[in-house]
Amino acid sequence: MPGRKKTVVGPALDPVAFQGSLAEWYRIHARKLPWREAVDPYCIWLSEIMLQQTRVAAVIEHYHDFLVKFPTLLSLALAPEDQVLAAWSGLGYYRRARMLHKAAQFITSERGGVLPANSSELRTLPGIGEYTSAAIASIAFGESIAVLDGNVERVLLRITGRAEEPTAAGRAFLRTTAQSLVPAGYQQNGASRVAKVGERNPPGDHNQAMMELGATICLPRSPLCLQCPVHALCRTRGEHGTSPRAKLRSREVAFLLSIRKRGVTTQVLLAKRPPEASLMPGMYELPPLPLDAGGDELSHREPLLRIRHAITNTNYYARIYAPMGPSDDALRKAVPLAKADLHWVNTYTLGTVPLTGLARKVLQRLDVMAMKPPRGPEPEHQTRPKGGRSAPVSDHDEDHDSF
Repeated sequence: MPGRKKTVVGPALDPVAFQGSLAEWYRIHARKLPWREAVDPYCIWLSEIMLQQTRVAAVIEHYHDFLVKFPTLLSLALAPEDQVLAAWSGLGYYRRARMLHKAAQFITSERGGVLPANSSELRTLPGIGEYTSAAIASIAFGESIAVLDGNVERVLLRITGRAEEPTAAGRAFLRTTAQSLVPAGYQQNGASRVAKVGERNPPGDHNQAMMELGATICLPRSPLCLQCPVHALCRTRGEHGTSPRAKLRSREVAFLLSIRKRGVTTQVLLAKRPPEASLMPGMYELPPLPLDAGGDELSHREPLLRIRHAITNTNYYARIYAPMGPSDDALRKAVPLAKADLHWVNTYTLGTVPLTGLARKVLQRLDVMAMKPPRGPEPEHQTRPKGGRSAPVSDHDEDHDSF
C-alpha cells in the first residue's frame, strides 16, 4: 500500500521495562477523572458503558447527574426505562442505556444485586463485550486481563512496529501482546475481589495507563513522541500504517419546530419514535418533514436553523422550519405522522424527556431548552479512536446506535 510504513523486526518487547516506565508516567500525569476515584463496581461499570463511543468531556457532564438519580444498582433496576433514557439523553448511542438498565434488572433478580467479579461472567450481561468486561474486571476487581480498545491497539502497533492489519491474525497478535504486558493482580486463590480504597491495583492501573497514553500522547495524528514514557522502547516513533477510513455518508433531513403557549406554560411539539423502530425506539424527536413530497412546501421557506449532526459514518445536514404565524398550519399538515404519535411537551420538563441527541442540540441552540454549563474545562485529546484512524468519537467499539 503506498505510503504505508514497513513492519520493523526486532527483539521482543521487555514487559518489565514497559510496565515500570508506563506506571511511573501514569502516577504523575493521569488526568483527574471522577470515576477513577471510585471503588464501587457499579460506578466503574457505569463509567465504562458511558465511555463507549463518547467523548470524555460529555461523560463528565452526565456521570455525576446519573449517579444522583440512580445512586445504586438497585435504584437503576427499579427505575422506569423512560427515566433512564432521559438521564442518558445527550450521551447518544441509547442502546447502551437500555442494555445497562436490562443488565441491572438481571443482576437484581438473578444475582442478588451483585455484579459478576470476573470478565467471563461479566460478558454474559447485556451490553458488555470483550473490552468492557476486561475493563470492569481489571479496574474494579483486580483481574489480570488486558483491555483492547482503539487507543490500546494504536499504542501496541506503534510500540511493536507493525502496520494495522484488520485480520484475525492481526487481532490475535494485539490480544497476545496486550496480555503479555499486564502485571499480576491481587486475586486470592484465583478469585478476583473488589478493590479497597487506596489499594494499589496493578492490572487496573496498567489498563487505564495504556488508554491514557493513547488518548493524550500516542495520538492518531501527530503523536507527542518526545513526551512518551516508553519512547525508548518504541519501534515506530511516529504514525503507523493504517487501513483507509470509510468515507462519511451525507444525508439531508428536515424537522418542524412548533411552539405554543398555554397560559404561562410554553409547549413544544415532539414526535415519539415507535417501539419497533430499529434506531432509538421510544425516544422523542422533533416532527420530521419530508424532503420529497413536502419539498414544494419547504422550497419557498427559509429554515430557522441549519445544523450538522455527525453520527458514526453519516453526516446529517438538518434544516429546522417553523410556522410563519399562528394560522400557518401547512408544515404541521406536511408531517407524515399520525396525531397519536405527536405530543405537546412542556418546555420546563424537557430535561426529564428521553430526547434524541439531534433534538436536544436543536432545542438548546434555539433556546427552547436550557443548556447546562459544563462541569469543568474540557480535557484535551479525550477520545479513544479506533486503531490509528482519526475518528472524532470512539471509546469502545461494541454498541452502535444513532442520533
